[in-house]
Amino acid sequence: MQELKLPKDFFFGAAMSGPQTEGAWRSGGKLENLWDTWSNEAIDDFHDCVGSYAGNDFTKRHDEDFKLLRSMGLDTMRTSIQWSRFLDENGDVNPEGEAYYHKLFSDAHDAGLEVFVNLYHFDMPTYLFRRGGWENREVVEAYANYAAKAFRAFGKEIRCWFTFNEPIVEPEQRYTAGIWYPFIKNYNRARAVQYNISIAHSLAVREYRVAKAAGLMMDDSRIGLINCFTPPYTKEDPSPADLEAVRMTDGVSNRWWLDIVTKGELPSDVVETLAERGCELPVRPGDDAILREGVVDWLGFNYYHPERVQAPAHDVDEAGCPVFADPYVWPDAVMNESRGWEIYPKGIYDFGMKLAADYPDLDWFVSENGIGIEGERAFKNSDGQIQDDYRIDFVRQHLAWVARAIQEGARCRGYHYWAVIDNWSWNNAFKNRYGFVEVDMQDGYARRPKKSASWLKQVASSHVIMTEEEN
Repeated sequence: MQELKLPKDFFFGAAMSGPQTEGAWRSGGKLENLWDTWSNEAIDDFHDCVGSYAGNDFTKRHDEDFKLLRSMGLDTMRTSIQWSRFLDENGDVNPEGEAYYHKLFSDAHDAGLEVFVNLYHFDMPTYLFRRGGWENREVVEAYANYAAKAFRAFGKEIRCWFTFNEPIVEPEQRYTAGIWYPFIKNYNRARAVQYNISIAHSLAVREYRVAKAAGLMMDDSRIGLINCFTPPYTKEDPSPADLEAVRMTDGVSNRWWLDIVTKGELPSDVVETLAERGCELPVRPGDDAILREGVVDWLGFNYYHPERVQAPAHDVDEAGCPVFADPYVWPDAVMNESRGWEIYPKGIYDFGMKLAADYPDLDWFVSENGIGIEGERAFKNSDGQIQDDYRIDFVRQHLAWVARAIQEGARCRGYHYWAVIDNWSWNNAFKNRYGFVEVDMQDGYARRPKKSASWLKQVASSHVIMTEEEN
């Protein structure tokens, strides 16, 4: 066995989101968001017909959950404010929603947890989506108004802020693949949404800087962006067309966001290629100046799997969307069969070293990492505890590569696991379980630590990872 150590000031925490945990979807003046609307219109689209309504019962159980997080040695947690709970349809603060989050943040602090706050986690208020959503610049401005009000309401309570979680996901899921409500398959609209989210991010960062200059934020507060970066790979002996597939895959999903948050601009080569393929972005006069406002203080890196690509067999798909890459199945891939994702711990190291080389001044942390397994009840022992050795092995390997990256100069400051306590996960609902703590749906959302919970406490407390010599 090899002992790897993480820095003493390296933090451990839990990643979660408002729409996936809070529940209480009709209380306290909360408006309907897209997940509520989809749940109401087509509940059969959700695994076991479990819609957005209850989350994982966090609103009722957050004090219990905070104690659980602390019992595992965690000192930070990230959640999100729900736009639909905090503001009303006029864009004004909903007093009940504001009070909800003041209490949540206060209770977390009293429990010994620092809260990181993300402003948007795929949960647009439905009334704004019906006005065009991210395709409408008025909605982009509404988001900037929301961000400004959040900074002013909670700026003296929250030190670490983030504008978006995974801003690449809605363009892909709602508009390219068309597998999320409202099931659109239009590549140009997807990139327009991605562009407008980039403008929204930059406007929110500007509002944060204004609020901080006005003395409304903590002096040591920081703002960032969180994205699910997917390190790209191709064949061992790639053709020029394979390398081009890597360039555009990396450009749209990774470099797009990295260039915004470090340079305040979009990657010009990507924008040019999109235009050559008939995808013009909805640029307005003055947008370059807005994007320059998008430079952040640090970055959240969600890592689940790599992206393996090769040259596409066709220029367009059956929906007429341009295709820049086809999937490449690596012969040595190890798969999580429950989720259909490759398990490749070294990807977290490779991307960390890319950040060190290409964006050397950027601090970052692992803002999500985790393994979702279907049918975990089959792994219960005679005492009823889930024996999730596969989760221990997954996290151990990823943390080992994080430690190696830090030793070689990566500026990684911490690790948040998704999701320490099982939570509701979009239309998959509770199909795949990620937690170190089980949520028992058959027993009123009761919490039960899995085997991995005690292992996590040991690692979070000692900052020592014991791993095999070779992964």
